Formats: sequence, C-alpha cells, structure tokens
Amino acid sequence: MRLLFLAVLRPHTGNAVTAQRIRDHLEAAGHVCVLKDALDYDSRSEVAELIRAAEVEAALALHAYRAGRLLRGHGIPFGIVFGGTDLNEDVTQGEKQRVMGGVLAEARFAVAFTETMKAAAGLQWPHAKDKIYVQTQGIATSPSTAFRWDTFLQRVEISPRAGDAHVFLLICGLRQVKDPLYLVDAFSEWHRQEPDVYLVIVGPEVDPVFTREVKVKLKSSAGVRLAREMPQGDLHAALRHCVALVNSSVSEGMSAAILEAMELEVPVLARNIPGNAAVVRHGATGLLFSDPQKKTESWLVWLSGLSAGL
Repeated sequence: MRLLFLAVLRPHTGNAVTAQRIRDHLEAAGHVCVLKDALDYDSRSEVAELIRAAEVEAALALHAYRAGRLLRGHGIPFGIVFGGTDLNEDVTQGEKQRVMGGVLAEARFAVAFTETMKAAAGLQWPHAKDKIYVQTQGIATSPSTAFRWDTFLQRVEISPRAGDAHVFLLICGLRQVKDPLYLVDAFSEWHRQEPDVYLVIVGPEVDPVFTREVKVKLKSSAGVRLAREMPQGDLHAALRHCVALVNSSVSEGMSAAILEAMELEVPVLARNIPGNAAVVRHGATGLLFSDPQKKTESWLVWLSGLSAGL
C-alpha cells in the first residue's frame, strides 16, 4: 500500500524521531510511506493536491490536531497517532478540541501510546472510544563509537577535577511544554554544595522567544549548561556517560528520550506527570519527582544517593 504520513518534523525532536521509526516499520512491512512535514501545509486543499500527486491510497497522522486536521474530507481512509500535546494541551482550547473531535469521527482508527492516553481521549470524545487502540512505542538505540565525552564536556565548558563530573542530561526542544527551567534553581543549589554536579540541557531552539528566556536564566545559574542538538548516535553515546537522564516536561505522550535511556540502562529522573508515570515506576525503573522548588535537604540526599549508587 502507498501511504501518506503527516507529522511535525522539526529536526532533533521526539516527534520527528517517532515519525521516522513508524515510517521505517511501515516500509519494513512492505508499504511505501511518503513522510511529509505537516508544518509545510497551510490548508487541506494543499494536502488534497499532495494526495493526488503522490498517488497515495491511505494516510496516517502523528498528532490529532497539527497533522490530523489536514486529512479530513479527502475521501481516503486514514488513522491518527496521538502525540501527547494534542491530548494534554490542545484539548483545553475549545476550537482545537472540536476540530480533533471531527478528525476522530472521520478516522478509521486512533493509536494511543498508553492506557492513560486512551482513557483521556475516550473522555474527550466518547463517540470515538471504540476505535482507539493502545500500542506502546518501540525504540532502538545506536551509540556512536566516535563520540568523545571529554570533547563534549569541553564544548559545554565543564572542566571537572580529574574527570569527576557528575552530569545529568535533560534532552528536549526549547519550548515551554518541556519546561527545562523547572529544575534549574534546584540543580544550581546542588552544584554550589557539590561543585562536580552539573545539569546539561540538550536540544534544538524550537521557540525563539522561550530560548532567549532560557539563555538569560542560565547566565546566572551555576552548574547548568546549554548544548545545541546532537546527532542521534552522539546523543545515545552521551547518555551512557551521564549520571541520569532528566525529564521535566509539563506534558508528555511517551518520551522517546526516557525509553532510550532505559534501553541504554541509564537511570531516569522524571517529573511525575501521567505520560512519565505510565513508563517510570518510582523506585523500580526510575525516580519520579513532583516539587523540586522545595529544595529540601532530603531531596538533595535523594539525588545524591542516585549519583553515588552508579
């Protein structure tokens, strides 16, 4: 079958990685998958022309609003994959919620990564709950053998004494929903107490306004560094050197970075939100936190214990 696959393909973002993995799976199953960036199309008429030109028989959308809305009314069967922000953020905006309801009414099926996401979608759109299925994400990691940790540390201006830096990585695009500033004050306080502890935020500058806010904040935040996006293989190699992966998002569907860290046997420290709690079992497969702003001694001891145990 020849399929059109619409997704938001900002480089080095979780959506782009997920879309590429789904495309690879579909092609391995013998289908032709025409992957296109939903942000390149402003209207359904443009997508109608794409459907004619690409001669596709069916379609798939990753994100019910950003991509799914473009597939309505074309006369070809389509399904959607919930991304996370569609269920956690966009449903609070009346018009977007209505549009996604129309998308689901027309879609042949919808895929949620977790039971929690399926339940949330069923509450929002009861008419569609019988066509929503749960399929957890598959992931693959490929650490680069050419990656050099010492070079990475130099690039982010970390000069540890005798190589004893304890680096936590927060991997995300710089946008508000990822909330990379949530832990900055707590890590700065920890760094002042233990100078070998660092938080490094790695990811693309998705939102220019918010990126400026992050850079201003980090200028006065000891022990916190910012690194631009990295090739996937280098990112996986860096994960293997860090103390833990950190996730501080306001909302997640299913974080690819968390899954990749687990695959690489790297500890995970994640904000206690539904998308993360569906993957991380506190004290078993990772640690969940709720309020680092309290900066209590017990919270610092908790993190220190994680570091010391590696």
